[in-house]
Amino acid sequence: MSTAKPVPEGFHTITPHLIVRDSRAAIDFYQRAFGAQLQGGIATTPDGKVMHALIKIGDSLLMLNDEFPEHGVAAPKPGESGVSLHIYVDHVDQFFDRAVDAGAQIKMPLADMFWGDRYGKVLDPFGHQWTLGTHIKDMTQDEMKVAMDEAMGAMRKSA
Repeated sequence: MSTAKPVPEGFHTITPHLIVRDSRAAIDFYQRAFGAQLQGGIATTPDGKVMHALIKIGDSLLMLNDEFPEHGVAAPKPGESGVSLHIYVDHVDQFFDRAVDAGAQIKMPLADMFWGDRYGKVLDPFGHQWTLGTHIKDMTQDEMKVAMDEAMGAMRKSA
């Protein structure tokens, strides 16, 4: 009987796996923008394309590889991904600025949100959306509902 853990050490039940057009450039960007750390080596094809890389951002692992359209594995067109990756950090303003300085495009400026987070959204140069946040206020479901109604009412008035 195997003693291998069903979920390997360091992984969580869900681990994002991104497809990008240039994994080496993406790894460099994620290191500069999010403080990512490369975990182990990079597996490549004989022609140098990245088949598998593993990075760690905070306490979470992220897999990535180059696109292989001939096998139906394609990176998203910038801004067309239906997925957003969320990162909680201690100081979102500094983290957000670091991502933008590294080349991320602001899609939603940072703001204090009705659910108790300071939150914003960026698009990385490889077409993936990232939401960044710091939890700043614990709220009950009732408090969130009141705050959401107020926020939506203010949006309707400004439209």
